[in-house]
Amino acid sequence: MTKQLALQIHVDTYRGTREGVPRLIEALQRHNAQATFFFSLGTDHTGRAIKRVFRPGFLGKVSRTSVVEHYGIKTLLYGTLLPGPDIGRRCADIMRGVRDAGFEVGIHCFDHIRWQDYVADKDAKWTRRELQRAVDRYTEIFGEAPHAHAAAGWQMNRHALRLMQHFGFDYCSDTRGTHPFIPTWQAEIVACPQLPTTLPTLDELMNCDGITLENVADHVLQLTADAPATGHVYTLHAELEGMKWMPVFEQLLQGWQAQGYELVSMQQYLQGLEAQALPRHEVVMGEIAGRTGKLAMQGG
Repeated sequence: MTKQLALQIHVDTYRGTREGVPRLIEALQRHNAQATFFFSLGTDHTGRAIKRVFRPGFLGKVSRTSVVEHYGIKTLLYGTLLPGPDIGRRCADIMRGVRDAGFEVGIHCFDHIRWQDYVADKDAKWTRRELQRAVDRYTEIFGEAPHAHAAAGWQMNRHALRLMQHFGFDYCSDTRGTHPFIPTWQAEIVACPQLPTTLPTLDELMNCDGITLENVADHVLQLTADAPATGHVYTLHAELEGMKWMPVFEQLLQGWQAQGYELVSMQQYLQGLEAQALPRHEVVMGEIAGRTGKLAMQGG
């Protein structure tokens, strides 16, 4: 049986869409790899993330990953000192170009900061409004309804999970975990498969426990040396692997192919699972090493 490693790309910002996405397309095509691009479709308000400075561990993460270097000063001022650009309006041609190049596309969010920072504590009305905005903008750009969602910052609530089923998505990737599953929330079954991210992201690993830009690819490849029966899902970011960390990403692509993995989109990964009955797992909120706050995770 072919070992599969699914690649999903979170596109968080205007700069990431405009600069990182085209570079990632070129890299994936060079290596004959597939991937799924999950787009932020509304206004870039990255600068409003400054509120996170009060969260435990946030300043440490910023110092480890050189946020200014990766995102740029302008991006870090969007929504505060500078008006945030509307990503979907300005970059619709780039997004359609990704689809036209043969890559799967899906919803990341409408406003990345609003979803990531607030959804966990919001009610059904707020959650539906935010997701509906993303669904409407996706439909406007691509001329068809979306079929997949990957939550910004792996942040969810009960209402959001219900909406994944309501909108009829083929699958979602809103969680961190070890293998695909059917999600439950306090015993309520949500009939939309979750394909969780199974591997740490580069920004979670960098400058922790002796991991540097020079050896981080080797570290990730050690984690994928023995493939589980359901393969792996790796999440990368257009602002990181699509830009300064592109050499690391290319090392990973080469390394995974040398390990015998087929590098696939999330939809292809789902199709490879269709003969399997997915287990049910509770979605819980928990912590991940190298990332601040609590994330939606695959429970027991």
